[in-house]
Amino acid sequence: MSALPLLRTLFKYQAWANSELLQSIADLDPELHGEERHAATRLINHSYIVDRIFAAHLVRQKHGFSADNTPGSPALKDLRAAVIASDEWYLDYLETMTAERLSESLPFVFTDGDRGYMSREEMLTHVVVHGGYHRGEAGRILAQLSITPPWDTFAVYLHQTEPSRRQQANVSVISSLTEDLALLL
Repeated sequence: MSALPLLRTLFKYQAWANSELLQSIADLDPELHGEERHAATRLINHSYIVDRIFAAHLVRQKHGFSADNTPGSPALKDLRAAVIASDEWYLDYLETMTAERLSESLPFVFTDGDRGYMSREEMLTHVVVHGGYHRGEAGRILAQLSITPPWDTFAVYLHQTEPSRRQQANVSVISSLTEDLALLL
């Protein structure tokens, strides 16, 4: 698999994982777990802001952010709508990409004023990896409350969205066992 199809799959995975986690955060009782809900919201808001900053870098526009999080916290329903829209933006953006454009490196400025220079492919990879890191932090908050966080793994996503993979695995295991048995005989 080349980079472009992999990135498309990774961003579909990210959209799925964001949706699952935001639902789990929304399910937290604001009275009982208000502090934890707020902390998880701040983490996801930070991830969202970084997503938007890098989206601007990718299209060579100003992002308008002076920091990698907002001073205040958005309402969770507003954050959820914004994250969904951002995830859709990345999926749409990837539909316009070619291998040549992915490899193009672009200069940009971080919110702290430092200069950066990354390929589009590296920026997109950063967005996915960064998002996974912060979803993991939010998942730990849920786990500390004895709430099982959503399964945020690429393998689970692939097997839930493509159940035929399990059937292919069964066929491969049987085929492999048959080959091993033949070698023993």
